[in-house]
Amino acid sequence: MAFQDGCQYSSLSVTFQRLRIIQVDSVRRWMDDLKLMTECECMCILQSKPIGKEEDSQSDLLLSSQGTAPSSLEILLKRAWIVSTELTKIVEKLMKSRWRRLHSMAIRISCHVRSMLKEYHSFNRTSTEEMQKYEMLLMDKCYELTDVTERCALTEGDDAHPSIKLSINETLTSVGQYFSQLINLALTQEIKSLVAELEACDNIYSMEGAICSLYSLTQEGSRLCSLVAQEEAVVALFKICRQDCFRCLHSPALRSLASLCSVEEGLCQMEKVDGILCLTDMLTDETQPEATRAEVAAVIAQITSPQLPFTQHLSSFLENMEEIVTALLRLCKEASCGEVCLLASAALANITFFDTLACEMLLQMNAMKILLNVCTDKQRIDTSFARDQIVTILANLSVLDQCAPEFVQGNGVATLMEMLSEKSASGRLSEISSCERVQQKAAVTLARLCRDPEVARCAIKQNCIPRLIQLCRSPEQRHNSDAVLVACLAALRRLATMCPEGLEDSDFKQLVKPRLVDSFLLCSNMEESFV
Repeated sequence: MAFQDGCQYSSLSVTFQRLRIIQVDSVRRWMDDLKLMTECECMCILQSKPIGKEEDSQSDLLLSSQGTAPSSLEILLKRAWIVSTELTKIVEKLMKSRWRRLHSMAIRISCHVRSMLKEYHSFNRTSTEEMQKYEMLLMDKCYELTDVTERCALTEGDDAHPSIKLSINETLTSVGQYFSQLINLALTQEIKSLVAELEACDNIYSMEGAICSLYSLTQEGSRLCSLVAQEEAVVALFKICRQDCFRCLHSPALRSLASLCSVEEGLCQMEKVDGILCLTDMLTDETQPEATRAEVAAVIAQITSPQLPFTQHLSSFLENMEEIVTALLRLCKEASCGEVCLLASAALANITFFDTLACEMLLQMNAMKILLNVCTDKQRIDTSFARDQIVTILANLSVLDQCAPEFVQGNGVATLMEMLSEKSASGRLSEISSCERVQQKAAVTLARLCRDPEVARCAIKQNCIPRLIQLCRSPEQRHNSDAVLVACLAALRRLATMCPEGLEDSDFKQLVKPRLVDSFLLCSNMEESFV
């Protein structure tokens, strides 16, 4: 019987990788898990016999590195992370046919699973009937894995019998499946308990702790967001947001909602409770603290993200769009710090992708002048990420012909020139990417607005043509971005029709006269000819 190839191992490894629920600094992880890991070694040696009988020994073991007792959820997540890591390691050893290492690793997995269940139940968590079933199945498979790997302990390399290899593979797959199902059931039980605390509304401190726990879960990926949303967490959080007596909880509740609304289940729950109306009321309520309204803006930015494939929420959003846009623009104008301005402008930027109706609303509200003034305030627009949001709005507004006069009056060309020179101060990849987007969108905005002769004349007077040529010629100036190159070529060609004498013959022949694709290939593939 031929042994199954590595494809099944690979897919199993991916399954285990998804279970790495907590991802923090590796040193902190090691410090947090040190006592748990040493306990596991003791269990291996002493066959699960406790070292001490004191009842306090367990609580001492469970103390976190911060000196406070972790919750049952934290213990569950930490142990789940350890088990999933061990499962991934044993899969890797199995793929490399290192049979002699499998037995000790199987013992470790069995001990970790047993410790996880013991610690979880130490918090007086009663398992459901379904959980008890998977606990028994998981432990049985762990013992089976220990037994079957023991038979390989005396063999090396490929000398192990094919039937034993196949048995290890099948048992390990079952361990992974039962473990994943058990963790899902345990997490569901924990989430239900947290939501029940929110719905009880009887202790503001326990409610705050429950919200923080839910938020921490939402930061571990879309799978957990969906799990949380399925248990009516969105409904409970909006219930809190609607009550003035819980104003101190509004910001953390909104922060959790922003994460939950990134998945379809969260948006469906929001639609059920008319969440858009609640957000609109909070955003337009001037008595709400600025920080709370900024969190509302973050939720709106999330639910209006062009990257979301879900559109169920758009109908109710459009009904309240004018009020939302007005409040967001005011928040952007009056923001006291860069973070608030970033959140408000991000929400506005996403809204402008809906249709021209949002852009027309913004123009009627004098948004072009407001946003150009905001750009001059380095305290509020202090990062390339914030400028990325502002220039996105400008680019979408520039589709409308009537925005050109306001753009000229607000000295918008100078603002775009600054954005065309956007550079990363830190050198981080995320910041470099945002600088590329700023340059690209600034060039796109310039190309669109230069349909108007007055804007084109202003751009020529402020030396936009030399800067565009520089960006086309020098990959370093455009962060080696092809998207920036295309946008700059388009803007340069638009300006060249207004002022062809502003270009040298070589620039005109290489950057303007050929087809756009030919100029693009020349600039992107033959940079050495310009050195």
